[in-house]
Amino acid sequence: MLSYQHGYHAGNMADVHKHAVLAAVLGRMVQKDKPISYLETHAGSGLYDLGAPEALRTGEAQAGIDRLAPALPAAHPLAQVLAMVRGAHGARAYPGSPVIAAHLLRPGDRMHLAELHPQEHAALCAAMAPFGADVRREDGFAMARALCPPMPRRGLMLIDPPYEVKEDYARMPPFMAAIHRKWNVGILILWYPILASGAHLPMRAALEAAGMAGAVGHELRFGPARPGHRMTGSGLFVVNAPHGLDGALAEVETLFGPPLAEERAP
Repeated sequence: MLSYQHGYHAGNMADVHKHAVLAAVLGRMVQKDKPISYLETHAGSGLYDLGAPEALRTGEAQAGIDRLAPALPAAHPLAQVLAMVRGAHGARAYPGSPVIAAHLLRPGDRMHLAELHPQEHAALCAAMAPFGADVRREDGFAMARALCPPMPRRGLMLIDPPYEVKEDYARMPPFMAAIHRKWNVGILILWYPILASGAHLPMRAALEAAGMAGAVGHELRFGPARPGHRMTGSGLFVVNAPHGLDGALAEVETLFGPPLAEERAP
């Protein structure tokens, strides 16, 4: 399905959870001299306007980045990227994960991004043009299978499907296990929504049962952004959890507030 467009949800609480952890992990990774590969299976358009009609229609950014940005420490990599992006594109700009990664990676690092939606792909190409990324209009799962293990072998993959259909949940555990077998040193970060229906629970149990190395689960709970909104939290499942991840998770928990945070480490 190609109906999902992230502009309606950009900057929401789940984005802040995902992006704060991603930026913190990448910020640590680039402190070492060795180059890295960054892969993303569902890249979206890369850059969003929180003043656009679609963002204003849902109001999710107001409950997310608008409320939480003032609490971000100035030294946090997400805060630094947000400041750079808004300096270049205006006060209502919000960077998606490809743009966050592009601002943190170095010239010797490699980026591979996949996005199938035609409008999102076109916007992604425009957003990534200054960075020299490999941007593909293709299925992200197929790209990941074809490129892994990437060169350089040190690196990170963000897996962020839209979960438009139930099959998205069922395919994540075998997909991640297969990628982990092919790229046993790669850090894999899977994002998933926590819905009132509990649709994520079988997937999470299967991920934990797979026994992948260095697996860490992290969940944040929050109230719905608007009446009738089904998402009540945000989850991350990390394979080959890197050094310093605990600190990144603690930072984001502080940002959201202790009563909303719940960590699970299988």
